[in-house]
Amino acid sequence: MHEDSLLYQAFIFLLATVVSVPVAKKLGFGSVLGYLIAGVVIGPYALELIGHDVEHIMHFAEFGVVMMLFVIGLELRPSLLWRMRLPILGLGGLQVGITAFVITLIGLAFELHWQSALAVGLTLSLSSTAIVLQTLSEKGLMPTEAGQSSFSVLLFQDIAVIPMLALLPLLALDSSAVVNSSGHLEGWQQGLLVIGVVGSLVVGAWFVINPLFRIVASTKLREIFTATALCLVIGIALLMETVGLSAALGTFIAGVVLAESEYRHELEAEIQPFKGLLLGVFFISVGASIDFNLLLKQPLLIAALVSILVVVKFAVLFSLAKAFKLQRGAQWMFSFSLAQGGEFCFVLFSFADKNQILPEAVTAPLVVVVALSMAMTPLLMIVNEKLFQNKQAHSAKDKPQEDEINDGETKVIIAGFGRFGQIVDRSLSLNGISTTVLDNDPGQVEQLRKFGHKVFYGDPSRLDLLHAAGADTAKLLVIAVNDFGKCKTMVRLCKKHFPKLKLYVRAADRIEANELNRMGVDVFVRETFHSALHMSWRVMTGLGRDPEESKRKLEIFKRFDQKHIYDMADFDGDEKAFISLAQKNKAELEKVLKGDALSGDTFDGRLDW
Repeated sequence: MHEDSLLYQAFIFLLATVVSVPVAKKLGFGSVLGYLIAGVVIGPYALELIGHDVEHIMHFAEFGVVMMLFVIGLELRPSLLWRMRLPILGLGGLQVGITAFVITLIGLAFELHWQSALAVGLTLSLSSTAIVLQTLSEKGLMPTEAGQSSFSVLLFQDIAVIPMLALLPLLALDSSAVVNSSGHLEGWQQGLLVIGVVGSLVVGAWFVINPLFRIVASTKLREIFTATALCLVIGIALLMETVGLSAALGTFIAGVVLAESEYRHELEAEIQPFKGLLLGVFFISVGASIDFNLLLKQPLLIAALVSILVVVKFAVLFSLAKAFKLQRGAQWMFSFSLAQGGEFCFVLFSFADKNQILPEAVTAPLVVVVALSMAMTPLLMIVNEKLFQNKQAHSAKDKPQEDEINDGETKVIIAGFGRFGQIVDRSLSLNGISTTVLDNDPGQVEQLRKFGHKVFYGDPSRLDLLHAAGADTAKLLVIAVNDFGKCKTMVRLCKKHFPKLKLYVRAADRIEANELNRMGVDVFVRETFHSALHMSWRVMTGLGRDPEESKRKLEIFKRFDQKHIYDMADFDGDEKAFISLAQKNKAELEKVLKGDALSGDTFDGRLDW
């Protein structure tokens, strides 16, 4: 089998992933380092299993970064971006500016022209969004102060790539060699084109894409929704590349615009598997792209450059962390996590080389430096955990929740937005409890959003959608779906994958209540039980019975009826025993109601009235 075969290369990549990542995670190194090591092993400078044309593979794998930024955009509502404006512009802007300035001075010390030194400084000021976010997410550090600060800086860096691409041609030593990516347009024409494309993207995402997804969702075919989501991301990426802009930034903008869409969680769930797989391929490609021939020819120079890059970025980040008064543990985590080059460095160095802004003698070793610094990130995180975080482990564990930065995580998820779910949502919302609501009827979702309800389209019985809706961090899930089969599926999924998530479930009748009780849900409520009791009370008072006496009798009935459901939990499938116990319970209840007395040991402590 030829090594250029697509199936062969796909097999090698998948095999490397399956072997290396579990081993790396087992050893405590994290998946990113496993991917990078796998890339080195199967790359052209070790086993040579994927050939020498790593650049084309890297170009394909960078689409994983594009998808990642689209998903990030989906999580960033414009209101949240506005609240984060200080850390994004302040912390992120200062990091890029100061780091670029310091590295420019170092470039001048290496006798580079000031234009070349500035181009290198701007490029190396970027960090790896893919590696940092993946590592922080795996360690559960995204909601922390260090995680949120790192995210703000990375967000600014990703946005800053566009002005960098516009500025780099101005730094070319030979301006006649610069290739205009958009044809022969003048500068002002290129600027208008960029503004027009971005504006069209924003308007189109809001007025065209949302109605399109409503039509697609009405088909109730998941594969069509998946194809539409992928078509959207790929189409935006192609559009942005056509006008010479960053595809990642274009999809990020589209994600932000769609963050308020009712299809946000469904989009995230559909994109997530492709994003994760392509990011893995990207990390492997980074490992495979490390030029060991160049490393062996100039080991001292490259080692010195890697050390300078990491030390400079760490020093700048640590100084900013102190200036912005991050907590001590967060200062170290923030500084170690971002002290590397980023994936956009490859894009910018390739652009600079192609347009003769930087000579290959400069870009070639710097590409190796960036790749090595990215590979060092998981190791730096381990050093941080062993040397600096252990001292504060106990205080971090005891730290109250309020001390962590809250990015608007939902505490309650409501699955199903029929009559029952709507009342629960309105009651909670009016009492200041935020909810994420999921429903798989696109017509219902569209209609309810017209009345101001925040409902998202999607099948809540799918594990990936529950992940996207925040079941990992939510405190409670209210299951109010009409399909009892899906209800049981959700209970089983949550018991297995989200054991800390409390389950409050609607039951249509007594039979469903019995089954939910056997499944071990935290709370079950029969949808018509309490309204039927209220009707009974109205009937009794309408017949002239004393209101308080009637209320007390119904309270006795309610307690016994609920207790009997718990008593029947052990009679699954035994119909005769079930009927016998039901008759026994009925007789006991009649006796108590006639005697009008409640025994002190009648109820166990599980029942909350």
